[in-house]
Amino acid sequence: MQTFAFARADRACRALPAAGFLAACRALCALCVLLTASPASAVTMIDIHSPGQNIVNLAMATPLTGPSQAAAGLGAELHKAIEEDLSFLPFMRLTAPGAVLGGTTLNAWQGPELDFRRFQIAGADLLITAYWPKGDGSKSTVELRVFETFSGSFVFGNAYAGITRDELSNVADRFAADLMEALTGNGDFFRSTLAFARSGGPKKRDIWLVRPTGKELRQITNIPGTAMSPAWSPDGRYVVFGHLDDSSHALGVWDRLANQVKLIRFPGNTVIGPCFMPDNKVAVSLSTGNYPDIFLLNHKFERERPLEASGAINVSPSFDATGTKMAFTSSRLGGPQIFLKDLGTGAVRRISMNGGYNTEASFSPDGTLVAFTRLTDQGHRIFVLDLVTGQERQVSFGPGRDEQPSFAPDSYFLAFTSDRSGQKQIYLTTRHGGDPKRVPTGTGDATFPRWGKIPAQQ
Repeated sequence: MQTFAFARADRACRALPAAGFLAACRALCALCVLLTASPASAVTMIDIHSPGQNIVNLAMATPLTGPSQAAAGLGAELHKAIEEDLSFLPFMRLTAPGAVLGGTTLNAWQGPELDFRRFQIAGADLLITAYWPKGDGSKSTVELRVFETFSGSFVFGNAYAGITRDELSNVADRFAADLMEALTGNGDFFRSTLAFARSGGPKKRDIWLVRPTGKELRQITNIPGTAMSPAWSPDGRYVVFGHLDDSSHALGVWDRLANQVKLIRFPGNTVIGPCFMPDNKVAVSLSTGNYPDIFLLNHKFERERPLEASGAINVSPSFDATGTKMAFTSSRLGGPQIFLKDLGTGAVRRISMNGGYNTEASFSPDGTLVAFTRLTDQGHRIFVLDLVTGQERQVSFGPGRDEQPSFAPDSYFLAFTSDRSGQKQIYLTTRHGGDPKRVPTGTGDATFPRWGKIPAQQ
């Protein structure tokens, strides 16, 4: 499958060596000449990080194989897949087809013939059109475009060639990522994956992977014992996790390239909450005395030096994208609280100033927020602390027990574990809170979600 971006076609041709310039231009121009509208000078933008988050109303026209000819094969399936992807975006409200007077089947997919008025009346801010120029059978091409309904301005468009049924899900994800990036500046949600632990019976828990939309669910470990607290490496090659069997604790390491798992044991027999730093080294709590301290491991997963040792329990390290700040849980003041350490100066300060039981810190990659679990009168709940303003926000409200928060690569989405359905499952919310959406993870308890970016070669 090939992808062509209308708005970037000219730049792509100019970047090629002279020998390939003419051939590439011929291939791209066949698609580009179909585009009659110019890209909008000012794309609708949503600041997903600001407290007053916008809501965008989006309508999807019926996919077409020609004027007023609805696509009934791959086109209809792709339409449904894109709808499902966009339902995960809390700032996006999909316009019901029944609310569009005159219906969503148009006689055009671009240009002045597009009837924007019916979508304006329905309250839609944006319109997606889909056109399959040679029909929507296997290995066909689809052109997807996004327009502002009130101005008619073109936002962006992509063409995907050689599509098969097996590729429909990836096409939907790519388009949804491009749309989210056009609106917010970041489409990493659809380019990310979650590692998590899933139960498989008594004393049996393994590490699984899944996209945040529930796609591509797969098991990556199958070893006796209990796996917990997985973490992705920044380069996407490794997942590390804690592992417990009847005799010992160990650091588990899954190598994506080799598709192999190994267990590494350390003196003291305690391995808690491993976490990668931006330079691909691992921080993990290991026992050297009565209580665990946080140690740095080198690239061979060997103990290098302590990052935090205080004679109290120090666990659950989490880092910002620069690797200069570490949030962690410590019992140095009695009950567990969240602390922040500047790794440059060594300065440590408590940042969870409310509540007597705060654990499981997760640093947002942009370094502005720390999410954590607090024990409240209503049970365990997820809170987010703004390090800039010092303000806290509760972002989960049960029912049941909410815990183990994890920030996504975009510093906007949060995954967490909750037993609100009677079984432990993974849910998504945002830095602002909102109605959680469950991630489909199959049978068995699902816990310890941790985000990672999908490697380009995967």
